[in-house]
Amino acid sequence: MPRLLAALLTCAASAALATGAAFGIVASLDATPESQNVPLVTFPDPPADGASGAPSPSAG
Repeated sequence: MPRLLAALLTCAASAALATGAAFGIVASLDATPESQNVPLVTFPDPPADGASGAPSPSAG
């Protein structure tokens, strides 16, 4: 009987510890500020009229 009681207490303690750790991790993630979404690479905007100095490949 003492072994069964020790096993049950160990199981309950480990479940409580895991639950507390999970809540702690979630709380710490919520406490950190969100980083800005800055792109690493940016491309220039194409001209609005679509015209460019180079002839198009379909012009032939």
